[in-house]
Amino acid sequence: MADQVTNYKCPACTGPLHFEGKTGKLECEYCGSSYEVAEIEAMYAEAEAKAAEAQSAADKKKEEQAAKAEKEKEAGGESWDTQDFENWGLDEGMKAYSCPSCGAELICDESTAATCCPYCGNPTVVPGQFAGGLKPDYIIPFKLDQKAAEAALANHYKGKKLLPDGFATGNRIREIKGVYVPFWLFDGEAEADTLFDASNSRRFKSGDYEITETEHYHVRRAGTVQFEKIPVDASTKMPDEHMDAIEPFDYSELTGFSTAYLPGYLADKYDISLEDSAERADERARATAVDAMRADVKQYQSCSLKDSRVDLKRGKAHYGLLPVYMLGTKWEGSEYLFAMNGQTGKLIGDLPYDKGKYWKYFGAVTAGVTAVLGTLLFLML
Repeated sequence: MADQVTNYKCPACTGPLHFEGKTGKLECEYCGSSYEVAEIEAMYAEAEAKAAEAQSAADKKKEEQAAKAEKEKEAGGESWDTQDFENWGLDEGMKAYSCPSCGAELICDESTAATCCPYCGNPTVVPGQFAGGLKPDYIIPFKLDQKAAEAALANHYKGKKLLPDGFATGNRIREIKGVYVPFWLFDGEAEADTLFDASNSRRFKSGDYEITETEHYHVRRAGTVQFEKIPVDASTKMPDEHMDAIEPFDYSELTGFSTAYLPGYLADKYDISLEDSAERADERARATAVDAMRADVKQYQSCSLKDSRVDLKRGKAHYGLLPVYMLGTKWEGSEYLFAMNGQTGKLIGDLPYDKGKYWKYFGAVTAGVTAVLGTLLFLML
Protein backbone atom coordinates (compact mmCIF):
# COMPACT_ATOMS: atom_id res chain seq x y z
CA MET A 1 0.00 0.00 0.00
CA ALA A 2 1.43 3.38 -0.97
CA ASP A 3 2.14 5.91 1.74
CA GLN A 4 -0.70 8.42 1.79
CA VAL A 5 0.34 10.39 4.86
CA THR A 6 3.15 12.75 5.82
CA ASN A 7 5.23 13.06 8.98
CA TYR A 8 6.78 16.42 9.76
CA LYS A 9 10.35 15.75 10.91
CA CYS A 10 12.99 18.10 12.25
CA PRO A 11 15.55 18.88 9.52
CA ALA A 12 18.29 18.91 12.18
CA CYS A 13 17.69 15.61 13.99
CA THR A 14 14.67 13.99 12.24
CA GLY A 15 12.67 14.13 15.48
CA PRO A 16 8.92 14.79 15.24
CA LEU A 17 7.81 18.41 14.91
CA HIS A 18 4.84 19.87 16.79
CA PHE A 19 3.18 23.22 16.21
CA GLU A 20 3.58 25.34 19.34
CA GLY A 21 0.81 27.89 19.78
CA LYS A 22 2.74 30.18 22.14
CA THR A 23 5.54 30.79 19.64
CA GLY A 24 3.63 30.20 16.42
CA LYS A 25 6.44 27.91 15.23
CA LEU A 26 7.03 24.22 14.66
CA GLU A 27 9.32 22.91 17.38
CA CYS A 28 11.32 19.73 17.91
CA GLU A 29 11.02 18.29 21.41
CA TYR A 30 14.30 16.37 20.98
CA CYS A 31 16.86 18.95 19.88
CA GLY A 32 14.90 22.13 20.62
CA SER A 33 15.10 23.50 17.09
CA SER A 34 12.21 25.69 15.90
CA TYR A 35 11.07 26.60 12.41
CA GLU A 36 8.70 29.08 10.81
CA VAL A 37 5.51 27.64 9.36
CA ALA A 38 6.32 28.93 5.87
CA GLU A 39 9.77 27.30 6.02
CA ILE A 40 8.42 23.84 6.81
CA GLU A 41 5.49 24.29 4.47
CA ALA A 42 7.86 24.90 1.57
CA MET A 43 10.05 21.98 2.58
CA TYR A 44 7.17 19.50 2.67
CA ALA A 45 5.13 20.80 -0.26
CA GLU A 46 6.38 18.06 -2.60
CA ALA A 47 5.86 15.31 -0.01
CA GLU A 48 2.31 16.48 0.62
CA ALA A 49 1.55 16.57 -3.08
CA LYS A 50 2.78 12.99 -3.49
CA ALA A 51 0.75 11.83 -0.49
CA ALA A 52 -2.37 13.49 -1.88
CA GLU A 53 -1.78 11.87 -5.28
CA ALA A 54 -1.32 8.46 -3.62
CA GLN A 55 -4.60 8.79 -1.76
CA SER A 56 -6.40 9.95 -4.91
CA ALA A 57 -5.02 6.96 -6.79
CA ALA A 58 -6.07 4.59 -4.03
CA ASP A 59 -9.59 6.00 -3.97
CA LYS A 60 -9.82 5.79 -7.75
CA LYS A 61 -8.64 2.19 -7.72
CA LYS A 62 -11.26 1.31 -5.14
CA GLU A 63 -13.99 2.93 -7.26
CA GLU A 64 -12.81 1.05 -10.36
CA GLN A 65 -12.85 -2.27 -8.47
CA ALA A 66 -16.36 -1.55 -7.21
CA ALA A 67 -17.54 -0.69 -10.74
CA LYS A 68 -15.93 -3.86 -12.12
CA ALA A 69 -17.56 -6.03 -9.47
CA GLU A 70 -20.95 -4.44 -10.14
CA LYS A 71 -20.54 -4.99 -13.89
CA GLU A 72 -19.68 -8.66 -13.40
CA LYS A 73 -22.64 -9.04 -11.10
CA GLU A 74 -24.99 -7.57 -13.71
CA ALA A 75 -23.51 -9.91 -16.33
CA GLY A 76 -24.32 -12.86 -14.13
CA GLY A 77 -20.72 -13.91 -13.58
CA GLU A 78 -19.65 -15.40 -10.27
CA SER A 79 -16.37 -14.09 -8.87
CA TRP A 80 -14.78 -13.24 -5.58
CA ASP A 81 -15.29 -9.66 -4.47
CA THR A 82 -11.77 -8.38 -3.72
CA GLN A 83 -12.38 -4.64 -3.86
CA ASP A 84 -11.75 -4.21 -0.14
CA PHE A 85 -8.98 -6.80 0.17
CA GLU A 86 -6.35 -4.17 0.99
CA ASN A 87 -8.52 -2.96 3.87
CA TRP A 88 -9.67 -6.43 4.92
CA GLY A 89 -11.34 -6.31 8.33
CA LEU A 90 -11.95 -2.55 8.40
CA ASP A 91 -15.29 -1.33 9.63
CA GLU A 92 -17.36 0.77 7.27
CA GLY A 93 -16.23 4.39 7.32
CA MET A 94 -12.66 3.52 8.28
CA LYS A 95 -9.42 3.89 6.31
CA ALA A 96 -5.93 2.43 6.62
CA TYR A 97 -2.67 4.30 6.02
CA SER A 98 1.00 3.45 6.33
CA CYS A 99 3.11 5.54 8.74
CA PRO A 100 6.14 6.89 6.81
CA SER A 101 8.30 6.79 9.95
CA CYS A 102 7.84 3.25 11.26
CA GLY A 103 5.73 1.55 8.59
CA ALA A 104 2.93 0.68 11.00
CA GLU A 105 -0.63 0.58 9.71
CA LEU A 106 -2.77 3.46 10.94
CA ILE A 107 -6.49 2.82 11.20
CA CYS A 108 -8.69 5.89 11.51
CA ASP A 109 -12.09 7.02 10.37
CA GLU A 110 -12.50 8.42 6.88
CA SER A 111 -12.82 12.05 7.98
CA THR A 112 -9.52 12.08 9.94
CA ALA A 113 -6.99 14.52 8.49
CA ALA A 114 -4.35 14.66 11.22
CA THR A 115 -3.57 12.16 13.94
CA CYS A 116 -0.65 10.57 15.78
CA CYS A 117 0.95 7.19 15.10
CA PRO A 118 0.24 5.00 18.17
CA TYR A 119 3.49 3.08 17.62
CA CYS A 120 6.20 5.69 17.04
CA GLY A 121 4.35 8.75 18.33
CA ASN A 122 4.99 10.81 15.21
CA PRO A 123 2.33 13.40 14.29
CA THR A 124 0.77 12.32 11.02
CA VAL A 125 -1.02 14.43 8.43
CA VAL A 126 -3.21 13.15 5.59
CA PRO A 127 -2.77 15.87 2.93
CA GLY A 128 -5.28 14.25 0.60
CA GLN A 129 -8.06 15.15 3.01
CA PHE A 130 -7.36 18.81 2.23
CA ALA A 131 -6.64 18.53 -1.48
CA GLY A 132 -8.46 20.45 -4.21
CA GLY A 133 -11.93 21.56 -3.19
CA LEU A 134 -11.45 20.07 0.29
CA LYS A 135 -8.76 22.61 1.16
CA PRO A 136 -9.92 25.01 3.89
CA ASP A 137 -9.84 28.72 3.21
CA TYR A 138 -8.73 29.58 6.73
CA ILE A 139 -7.30 28.26 9.96
CA ILE A 140 -6.93 29.76 13.42
CA PRO A 141 -3.81 28.16 14.96
CA PHE A 142 -3.86 26.88 18.52
CA LYS A 143 -2.74 29.56 20.95
CA LEU A 144 -3.07 27.64 24.24
CA ASP A 145 -1.54 24.33 25.30
CA GLN A 146 -2.87 21.36 27.26
CA LYS A 147 -1.68 22.79 30.58
CA ALA A 148 -3.87 25.82 29.96
CA ALA A 149 -6.80 23.48 29.30
CA GLU A 150 -6.20 21.63 32.58
CA ALA A 151 -5.96 24.93 34.48
CA ALA A 152 -9.17 26.20 32.86
CA LEU A 153 -11.00 23.03 33.89
CA ALA A 154 -9.80 23.37 37.51
CA ASN A 155 -10.92 27.00 37.52
CA HIS A 156 -14.29 25.96 36.10
CA TYR A 157 -15.00 24.03 39.30
CA LYS A 158 -14.50 27.07 41.54
CA GLY A 159 -17.54 28.81 42.95
CA LYS A 160 -19.90 25.94 42.08
CA LYS A 161 -21.76 25.64 45.39
CA LEU A 162 -23.83 22.62 44.35
CA LEU A 163 -20.84 20.59 43.14
CA PRO A 164 -20.55 17.28 45.04
CA ASP A 165 -17.83 17.14 47.68
CA GLY A 166 -14.75 15.46 46.29
CA PHE A 167 -15.61 16.02 42.64
CA ALA A 168 -12.92 18.65 42.09
CA THR A 169 -10.22 16.44 43.63
CA GLY A 170 -11.57 13.02 42.67
CA ASN A 171 -12.60 13.79 39.10
CA ARG A 172 -9.93 12.38 36.81
CA ILE A 173 -9.10 13.72 33.37
CA ARG A 174 -9.30 10.70 31.12
CA GLU A 175 -8.30 12.39 27.89
CA ILE A 176 -7.38 15.80 26.47
CA LYS A 177 -7.44 16.23 22.71
CA GLY A 178 -6.50 19.30 20.76
CA VAL A 179 -8.67 19.17 17.64
CA TYR A 180 -8.88 21.40 14.61
CA VAL A 181 -12.63 21.27 14.11
CA PRO A 182 -14.03 21.94 10.61
CA PHE A 183 -16.44 24.87 10.43
CA TRP A 184 -18.49 26.42 7.67
CA LEU A 185 -18.32 30.21 7.96
CA PHE A 186 -21.26 32.07 6.43
CA ASP A 187 -21.48 35.68 5.28
CA GLY A 188 -24.87 37.28 4.80
CA GLU A 189 -27.38 39.98 5.53
CA ALA A 190 -30.66 40.08 7.44
CA GLU A 191 -33.46 42.61 7.07
CA ALA A 192 -35.52 42.55 10.26
CA ASP A 193 -38.89 44.11 11.04
CA THR A 194 -39.92 43.53 14.66
CA LEU A 195 -42.74 44.50 17.00
CA PHE A 196 -42.34 44.49 20.78
CA ASP A 197 -44.69 44.91 23.75
CA ALA A 198 -42.97 47.31 26.15
CA SER A 199 -43.95 48.97 29.38
CA ASN A 200 -42.90 51.48 32.02
CA SER A 201 -44.20 51.50 35.58
CA ARG A 202 -44.01 54.00 38.41
CA ARG A 203 -45.25 53.96 41.99
CA PHE A 204 -46.58 56.91 43.92
CA LYS A 205 -48.69 57.62 46.97
CA SER A 206 -52.07 59.30 46.92
CA GLY A 207 -53.35 59.86 50.41
CA ASP A 208 -53.43 56.49 52.20
CA TYR A 209 -52.97 54.58 48.96
CA GLU A 210 -49.87 53.43 47.08
CA ILE A 211 -50.59 53.40 43.37
CA THR A 212 -48.72 51.60 40.59
CA GLU A 213 -49.22 53.15 37.18
CA THR A 214 -48.16 51.13 34.14
CA GLU A 215 -48.01 52.48 30.61
CA HIS A 216 -47.96 49.99 27.73
CA TYR A 217 -46.44 50.61 24.31
CA HIS A 218 -46.18 48.94 20.94
CA VAL A 219 -42.58 49.45 19.79
CA ARG A 220 -41.40 48.76 16.27
CA ARG A 221 -37.79 48.38 15.25
CA ALA A 222 -36.55 47.63 11.74
CA GLY A 223 -33.11 47.51 10.25
CA THR A 224 -30.42 45.60 8.38
CA VAL A 225 -27.76 43.50 10.07
CA GLN A 226 -24.60 42.42 8.25
CA PHE A 227 -23.03 39.07 9.13
CA GLU A 228 -19.49 37.94 8.51
CA LYS A 229 -18.41 34.33 9.02
CA ILE A 230 -21.23 32.91 11.13
CA PRO A 231 -19.60 29.68 12.42
CA VAL A 232 -21.37 26.32 12.13
CA ASP A 233 -19.36 23.23 13.04
CA ALA A 234 -19.22 20.73 10.21
CA SER A 235 -18.28 17.58 12.16
CA THR A 236 -20.77 15.00 13.39
CA LYS A 237 -18.28 14.10 16.13
CA MET A 238 -18.64 17.46 17.85
CA PRO A 239 -21.70 18.34 19.97
CA ASP A 240 -23.25 21.48 18.50
CA GLU A 241 -24.15 22.96 21.88
CA HIS A 242 -20.52 22.74 23.03
CA MET A 243 -19.19 24.31 19.84
CA ASP A 244 -21.71 27.16 20.02
CA ALA A 245 -20.97 27.84 23.68
CA ILE A 246 -17.20 28.33 23.33
CA GLU A 247 -17.62 31.14 20.80
CA PRO A 248 -16.59 33.72 19.87
CA PHE A 249 -13.30 33.14 18.05
CA ASP A 250 -11.09 36.11 17.31
CA TYR A 251 -11.22 36.32 13.53
CA SER A 252 -8.36 38.82 13.45
CA GLU A 253 -6.10 35.76 13.81
CA LEU A 254 -7.59 33.89 10.85
CA THR A 255 -4.79 32.97 8.47
CA GLY A 256 -4.48 31.09 5.21
CA PHE A 257 -4.62 27.33 5.62
CA SER A 258 -1.44 25.27 5.81
CA THR A 259 -1.03 21.67 6.96
CA ALA A 260 2.11 22.84 8.78
CA TYR A 261 -0.16 24.05 11.62
CA LEU A 262 -1.52 20.53 12.17
CA PRO A 263 1.39 18.45 13.62
CA GLY A 264 0.78 17.70 17.27
CA TYR A 265 -2.99 18.01 16.99
CA LEU A 266 -5.90 16.02 15.63
CA ALA A 267 -7.86 17.34 12.68
CA ASP A 268 -10.93 16.29 10.75
CA LYS A 269 -12.32 17.25 7.40
CA TYR A 270 -16.00 18.14 7.26
CA ASP A 271 -18.59 15.37 7.14
CA ILE A 272 -21.61 17.69 7.24
CA SER A 273 -22.17 19.37 3.90
CA LEU A 274 -22.44 23.09 3.29
CA GLU A 275 -26.10 22.69 2.35
CA ASP A 276 -26.93 20.76 5.52
CA SER A 277 -25.23 23.44 7.65
CA ALA A 278 -26.89 26.43 5.98
CA GLU A 279 -30.17 26.11 7.89
CA ARG A 280 -28.36 26.36 11.23
CA ALA A 281 -26.58 29.47 9.98
CA ASP A 282 -29.95 30.93 8.93
CA GLU A 283 -31.42 30.23 12.37
CA ARG A 284 -28.50 31.94 14.08
CA ALA A 285 -28.73 34.92 11.73
CA ARG A 286 -32.46 35.34 12.39
CA ALA A 287 -32.03 35.12 16.17
CA THR A 288 -29.12 37.57 16.14
CA ALA A 289 -31.04 40.05 13.98
CA VAL A 290 -34.02 40.00 16.37
CA ASP A 291 -31.67 40.39 19.37
CA ALA A 292 -30.07 43.39 17.67
CA MET A 293 -33.48 45.02 17.25
CA ARG A 294 -34.39 44.25 20.85
CA ALA A 295 -31.11 45.80 22.07
CA ASP A 296 -32.21 49.10 20.52
CA VAL A 297 -35.33 49.20 22.71
CA LYS A 298 -33.66 50.92 25.64
CA GLN A 299 -36.03 53.37 27.30
CA TYR A 300 -38.49 50.82 28.66
CA GLN A 301 -38.48 48.75 31.84
CA SER A 302 -39.81 45.62 30.16
CA CYS A 303 -39.76 44.43 26.58
CA SER A 304 -41.09 41.24 24.99
CA LEU A 305 -41.21 40.20 21.36
CA LYS A 306 -44.69 40.18 19.87
CA ASP A 307 -43.97 39.61 16.16
CA SER A 308 -41.05 39.55 13.76
CA ARG A 309 -40.20 39.12 10.10
CA VAL A 310 -36.62 38.47 9.02
CA ASP A 311 -35.60 38.25 5.37
CA LEU A 312 -32.20 36.68 4.78
CA LYS A 313 -29.79 37.28 1.95
CA ARG A 314 -27.11 34.61 1.80
CA GLY A 315 -23.61 35.67 0.88
CA LYS A 316 -20.33 33.81 0.54
CA ALA A 317 -19.50 30.66 2.50
CA HIS A 318 -15.99 29.80 3.69
CA TYR A 319 -14.40 26.62 5.03
CA GLY A 320 -12.12 26.86 8.04
CA LEU A 321 -10.49 24.89 10.85
CA LEU A 322 -10.83 26.29 14.37
CA PRO A 323 -8.91 25.13 17.49
CA VAL A 324 -10.79 23.26 20.21
CA TYR A 325 -9.68 21.21 23.21
CA MET A 326 -11.99 18.34 24.14
CA LEU A 327 -11.56 17.13 27.72
CA GLY A 328 -13.09 13.87 28.89
CA THR A 329 -13.31 13.21 32.64
CA LYS A 330 -14.66 10.41 34.79
CA TRP A 331 -16.07 10.44 38.33
CA GLU A 332 -17.87 7.66 40.17
CA GLY A 333 -18.58 5.74 37.00
CA SER A 334 -19.99 8.69 35.05
CA GLU A 335 -18.26 10.53 32.22
CA TYR A 336 -18.30 14.28 31.62
CA LEU A 337 -17.35 16.15 28.47
CA PHE A 338 -15.88 19.65 28.35
CA ALA A 339 -14.82 21.82 25.43
CA MET A 340 -12.38 24.73 25.48
CA ASN A 341 -11.68 27.34 22.84
CA GLY A 342 -8.03 26.71 21.96
CA GLN A 343 -7.55 30.37 21.11
CA THR A 344 -9.39 32.30 23.86
CA GLY A 345 -9.54 29.73 26.67
CA LYS A 346 -13.33 29.87 27.11
CA LEU A 347 -14.42 26.52 28.61
CA ILE A 348 -17.86 24.97 29.04
CA GLY A 349 -19.18 21.58 30.05
CA ASP A 350 -21.73 19.75 32.16
CA LEU A 351 -21.15 19.31 35.88
CA PRO A 352 -22.92 17.06 38.39
CA TYR A 353 -24.76 18.54 41.37
CA ASP A 354 -25.27 17.28 44.90
CA LYS A 355 -29.01 16.72 45.44
CA GLY A 356 -28.62 17.17 49.19
CA LYS A 357 -26.94 20.55 48.69
CA TYR A 358 -29.56 21.49 46.12
CA TRP A 359 -32.49 20.93 48.45
CA LYS A 360 -30.64 22.51 51.36
CA TYR A 361 -29.90 25.61 49.27
CA PHE A 362 -33.39 25.65 47.75
CA GLY A 363 -34.92 25.27 51.22
CA ALA A 364 -32.86 28.16 52.57
CA VAL A 365 -33.94 30.40 49.71
CA THR A 366 -37.58 29.35 50.11
CA ALA A 367 -37.42 29.94 53.85
CA GLY A 368 -36.02 33.41 53.25
CA VAL A 369 -38.77 34.29 50.80
CA THR A 370 -41.43 32.88 53.15
CA ALA A 371 -40.05 34.96 56.04
CA VAL A 372 -40.24 38.13 53.93
CA LEU A 373 -43.81 37.37 52.83
CA GLY A 374 -44.78 36.60 56.43
CA THR A 375 -43.40 39.96 57.59
CA LEU A 376 -45.32 41.79 54.87
CA LEU A 377 -48.56 40.03 55.77
CA PHE A 378 -48.03 40.84 59.47
CA LEU A 379 -47.52 44.51 58.64
CA MET A 380 -50.67 44.55 56.55
CA LEU A 381 -52.87 43.13 59.34
